Amino acid sequence: MSRPVAVITDTEELDPGPGVQLLADAGFEVRVADSRDPEVIAAAAHDADALIVGYARVDAALLDRLPQVRIIATMSAGHDMVDTAEAARRGLWVTNLPHAATEDVAVHALASALSLVRRLPQADAVVRSGGWNEDFTEVPRRASELTLGLVGFGRIARTLARIAAPVFGRIAAYDPHASGTDWPEGVERLGLDDLVAGADVLSLHTPSTPETRGMADAALFARMRPGSMLVNVSRGDLVAPEALLAALDSGHLTGAALDVFPVEPPAPDDRLRTHPRLQLSPHSAFLTDTSLRAYILEPARNVLAWWTTGRPHTPVVVPAERTPHAQPAPVQQGAPA
Repeated sequence: MSRPVAVITDTEELDPGPGVQLLADAGFEVRVADSRDPEVIAAAAHDADALIVGYARVDAALLDRLPQVRIIATMSAGHDMVDTAEAARRGLWVTNLPHAATEDVAVHALASALSLVRRLPQADAVVRSGGWNEDFTEVPRRASELTLGLVGFGRIARTLARIAAPVFGRIAAYDPHASGTDWPEGVERLGLDDLVAGADVLSLHTPSTPETRGMADAALFARMRPGSMLVNVSRGDLVAPEALLAALDSGHLTGAALDVFPVEPPAPDDRLRTHPRLQLSPHSAFLTDTSLRAYILEPARNVLAWWTTGRPHTPVVVPAERTPHAQPAPVQQGAPA
């Protein structure tokens, strides 16, 4: 019997070795395409049963060339790189990683927010330019007198609310999809307009969907308090860049922290790279030694669980009619769990 085939598309900064070893020990043939190019992926995965995806786009055109694929496992909490409607139509599983970097992204968001509140980039610039206290005109406000507003209240935002509670005076959130039965005490539930108007720091924690793309636009910024701040560690296309730059130029917003961008990486001459009121990081909110290992191992575990039990650990698309696959390859004793 031929071995099942798993293909890893693009790994970016990840070392695919642990995931490759896990699947190989379970009897899989594993190939690493190391590309987002659909031509390269199609050539590597023409006979694949499983596709493990980083940032590569998986759409109908690519799936037409991958007739044997039955599961697509993403290496992220987000799964907007996969056409999930098309995957569901074809009876494919799609999985994500809801827990791999929850703490890391929440900590990064809190660090970004506090750096903005304390004006740390401006203070750093004063010292580096030879100045001192008398040259620092950016007087911070006390964090315990400020409101942290969360747009979206999933796992990351809830973790952020918990770790930010001892620091900020008030925490409020908006999420039309969250259940009211498990809404935590100490977090005020508001409508979007009230949240935007009342937050001193507004932090975005919503996926990229047709409804949310560009939601942080000129109209939203105009509703924010004068002197307020924005944090985005979610998806770059939630923010309209020109509107953000205009709000910063006018002083209506005193600062913003971006870990994600509409185009990654931004062009060298992109004003998002150079605006003095912007605090930037290179899509690294998820980045820790622990998360790097999880991002490659957990998708492999999803594929292995599907192959051996018929169901992955963390599905986001469950086929209406589960297509049977070949007889599972035996899992070696002592293989990583």
